[in-house]
Amino acid sequence: MIPKVFKEVIDLGDGREISIETGKLAKQAHGSVVVKSGNCMLLCTVVSNYKQADVDFLPLTVDYREKFAAAGRYPGGFFKREARPSDGEVLTMRLVDRVLRPLFPKDYHSETQVMIQLMSHDPDVMPDAMAGLAASAAIQLSDFPFECPISEARVGRVNGEFIINPTRAQLEESDIDMMIGASADSVMMVEGEMDEISEEEMTEAIKFAHEAIKVQCAAQVALAEAFGKKETREYEPERTDDELAKKIHDMAYDKVYAVARAASSKHERGAAFAEIKEDIKATFSEEELADFGGLISKYYSKAEKTAVRDLTLNEGLRLDGRKTNEIRPIWCEVDYLPSTHGSSIFTRGETQALATVTLGTSREANQIDMPSYEGEERFYLHYNFPPFSTGEARPIRGTSRREVGHGNLAQRALKGMVPNDCPYTVRVVSEILESNGSSSMATVCAGTMALMDAGVQLKKPVSGIAMGLITDVESGKYAVLSDILGDEDHLGDMDFKVTGTADGITACQMDIKVKGLSYEILVKALKQAREGRLHILGKITETIATPNADVKEHSPKMISRRIPNEFIGALIGPGGKVIQEMQKETGTTIVINEDPVTEEGIVEILGVGNAGIDAVIAKIDSLLFKPEVGKVYQVKVIKMLDFGAVVEYTDAPGNEVLLHVSELAWERTENVSDVVNMGDVFDVKYFGQDPRTRKEKVSRKAILPKPEGYVARPPRDDKRSGGRDNRGRDNRGRDNRRDDRKPREDKKD
Repeated sequence: MIPKVFKEVIDLGDGREISIETGKLAKQAHGSVVVKSGNCMLLCTVVSNYKQADVDFLPLTVDYREKFAAAGRYPGGFFKREARPSDGEVLTMRLVDRVLRPLFPKDYHSETQVMIQLMSHDPDVMPDAMAGLAASAAIQLSDFPFECPISEARVGRVNGEFIINPTRAQLEESDIDMMIGASADSVMMVEGEMDEISEEEMTEAIKFAHEAIKVQCAAQVALAEAFGKKETREYEPERTDDELAKKIHDMAYDKVYAVARAASSKHERGAAFAEIKEDIKATFSEEELADFGGLISKYYSKAEKTAVRDLTLNEGLRLDGRKTNEIRPIWCEVDYLPSTHGSSIFTRGETQALATVTLGTSREANQIDMPSYEGEERFYLHYNFPPFSTGEARPIRGTSRREVGHGNLAQRALKGMVPNDCPYTVRVVSEILESNGSSSMATVCAGTMALMDAGVQLKKPVSGIAMGLITDVESGKYAVLSDILGDEDHLGDMDFKVTGTADGITACQMDIKVKGLSYEILVKALKQAREGRLHILGKITETIATPNADVKEHSPKMISRRIPNEFIGALIGPGGKVIQEMQKETGTTIVINEDPVTEEGIVEILGVGNAGIDAVIAKIDSLLFKPEVGKVYQVKVIKMLDFGAVVEYTDAPGNEVLLHVSELAWERTENVSDVVNMGDVFDVKYFGQDPRTRKEKVSRKAILPKPEGYVARPPRDDKRSGGRDNRGRDNRGRDNRRDDRKPREDKKD
């Protein structure tokens, strides 16, 4: 039976469109759609168990995978099967999760899985920009309790014009690469990188993307109505007790407010809050605790959040006693680790990052092998968040999605400031040693200083700050918080991270939890963030104002040379013998790449100290050496022969030529050693290829004055002698040089 297909089309302009289709694939899922643009096709399925899980959170899993078959390729590696998700896939999962999760009811705890798969790839369409649309559209066709449709869109700007979902080629020319997630009414998520744009320009980009998202949300509603919108499922809600909630609030609020106002450290404050909670629990019997224990903890947390928010809104004070726009104390240090190529420590309050820089050749570039993109990164950053940084002990199970996301944000913040002509592959690693608020922004600051300490010639230093927002809808009060603590991250209505130079924004990440946030408040928050960024930037430049002029003594120096492609083989040698011996002798690393545009070889020479690098350069210069006709060169005698001397160009060791005995001096020379000896250094003139011998010709006598009375020997009569090539032959061409040969005996029949 032919399935009935339902379809909606979204016009993106410029002849591009996105279609959302359902009814053909994966019909046993609770919701499934195929989203298509050009030849790019995403399949999204959603399933949620009908039984509530015994947890106090939403166990939501968003999984995004790109199938290699979608691009007609095989997976790399030994096992030809897709394995763990790449960093690019993980980042897409995070983008979708952050927008979906807040729209489920807080008391909905059923195991929920969203699976998005790239089934067909189009090189002109970036699939991650449609993942949020696919996820929301599939949920709209299900019976999940979900507040409203959302979508995500990428916005770029080329030549001052905004573009929705630009191609990768357009993105190369764009000064903005932002992903915005929103419903029809509210912006919920922003993440991206920019080329030092202003706060107003960033806000305009968000507005532009939001208008496109409204159209995409309307298309989802139309598709659900055509398909037949299902009734929202019933589920067992969380237990509530309004009377108990009021009782806990009354018991906790004033005490929490007093502790919050006392401005203590993270651990002292945590201990005080825990004591208040235990005192409240002590007022209940064991039977009541067994029956209401979970609710008591829940309502206490709610009272604590309310008290802390009220302190900030009413008095402009925060948990650690700061004002809303005040930055925690900062101290910095560079060159802390003696053996690294660059290092720094950045400490802000109770957050500390130790960054290191390692310099290498293109061989150390980070290879990206995804169905939707193949390439390499010559600058990349890794972020590590060990449990001890928050005073905890927990299992370590590989790199978390959070670590991938925070590292990517810091990388995007810094990469635009690494000059294009930087010869190195640069790896930055941030080790978070303490954490109480925005370790990713500490990573940006520490990374900036470590790069400058390593001698990487950053265009401008970059700093970052994490901001928060607390609002009260009823009173209209709001407070923008600079440099938020970990606790403020959880209790606020918006947390956003902004990085940039003194001249503009380079990256951002926002999660907006309040509906209908006005753009006026957003711009105010961004401008307050700028003040904080500049304050932190001042602390960084007090420690290290400009990049070190050169790399450290123990760091590798990098020299790049270009050579014609025809010389690459000679430099490598048979089986790599020449280049391997050169690396061993000079203690360098040599990497050769071909530039398909210029059809040249790019030789990267990496070594500690100049001696080895100079030796390799000398070898390359020798390989490329081509003497010019009529020019004088210095040579050294390296071999003596009866008919001349073999000499080597001193400026190009390894390049040899024969200096014939007749070209040693104007006088007749019987023995070569009468004029020159081994090791002698003198000048010769280069005449190019001798037309008679077809060998290169050099002359010593040509640059010497002729002796007084010198008479040149008359030229040989080629007709009489039969020419030079006929020496030793008679007029009929027979060899007459040997007169001791035996007479030929006639053969007998």
